Amino acid sequence: MRIIGEIPHPSLKISIFKTGDRISVKFENERYEQTFKLGNDERLASPESISQWADARFMQQVQQTFQQMHQSHMDAVNRLFPAETNSLFEEII
Repeated sequence: MRIIGEIPHPSLKISIFKTGDRISVKFENERYEQTFKLGNDERLASPESISQWADARFMQQVQQTFQQMHQSHMDAVNRLFPAETNSLFEEII
C-alpha cells in the first residue's frame, strides 16, 4: 500500500492509497477514521478524479458520520461508567 495523493481539507486528513490495482481513500479527524475502498474503477484512478468524487455533499456526509461515531463512542462510555446518581454534597437551598 502506498500513498498516491492527498486532498486538502481544513479539518480532516484525506489520504489516497493504492494497493495493486485498488484505490482506497482514508478520512481522519483527531479521533476517528473512515476508509472507502473504491476498488479498481478506472473512473476513480487518479487523485484528481477522487477529489471530484469527494464533493461538498460527500464531505458533509463524512462529517456527519464522524459525529455519529463520536456519539456512539460516548454512549458506550456512559453505559460502562454511568454518572453517579447520588451526590457527595448536601443539596443547599
